[in-house]
Amino acid sequence: MARKVLVVGEIRDNLLRKVSLEAVAAGKTIAEGGEVVALLCGESVGHLADELIMYGADRVVTAENIQLKSYTTDGFTQAVMTVIEREQPEGIVMGHTARGKDLSPRIATKLQAGLVSDAIAVEVNGGDVIFTRPIYSGKAFEKKSITEGIICSTIRPNNITLLEKDESRAGSVESVAVEIKSLRTVIKEIVRKTSEGVDLSEAQVIVAGGRGVKSAEGFKLLEELADLFSGAVGASRGACDADYCDYSLQIGQTGKVVTPDLYIACGISGAIQHLAGMSNSKVTVAINKDAEAPIFDAADYGIVGDLFEVVPLLIKELKKEIVNV
Repeated sequence: MARKVLVVGEIRDNLLRKVSLEAVAAGKTIAEGGEVVALLCGESVGHLADELIMYGADRVVTAENIQLKSYTTDGFTQAVMTVIEREQPEGIVMGHTARGKDLSPRIATKLQAGLVSDAIAVEVNGGDVIFTRPIYSGKAFEKKSITEGIICSTIRPNNITLLEKDESRAGSVESVAVEIKSLRTVIKEIVRKTSEGVDLSEAQVIVAGGRGVKSAEGFKLLEELADLFSGAVGASRGACDADYCDYSLQIGQTGKVVTPDLYIACGISGAIQHLAGMSNSKVTVAINKDAEAPIFDAADYGIVGDLFEVVPLLIKELKKEIVNV
């Protein structure tokens, strides 16, 4: 059953987020040979359209307005609804990011449509679109399907495999005028507290620290290791509560949920709240001097030892490998 699917892209720092390209791949599956239309909202976003087409979008629609320069719930809801009314899609996909989690239920409510959020896999069986999503803090998985109306969904970053980039693909890019009115929120200033570098939710490698890191100075060692992997630094709630790092790095049930290819847990005991945020990592390495720490039960590889001895050795060996490449 061919469908038209609208993929709502997301832009950060004037760059397309990787999860937007993953959403295109999910949209292709849902479309079943139908059309995938990507939507970009912002002040001036047309220059990013070609990348979406190279990764599988058939068309790109841009909704440009100075009031869309920064994300606001009211502004983006109005813009997306304008394009939905114009395109009449049968499916809508966006990333399960802070923005997607805010925007998707509002769109679904206005459309009186079902919403499957935080999907980690999408498949089609007998014409039904089936989403797989984790439940009970990642201890189990459920399959869900929307049987009536528009299919609305969000996908967890770093889970859907990108389509192969094809620079020869061609597709139309069209700008749509959107009227933004009655904004209840106005962004005056954005103060960034997150560290520079790779986005934590999209990082392929994450080096995370817990109370065992002992200080903010200790996190500099983790940053050095993460940089060698071109990865990101994360933290447990305990480390954040102790002011070793900012809460923007927190991973867990009350922090961010991540699914990197490699997760290195340094000085993290492995409380269930933390495991809820990283249990779906493809490979987990635990470094802890307590051989009975619960983190070892969740790890694929464990190193019993002092992280201040182990991590410098890892850094030393990695630097040797980099030099020999």
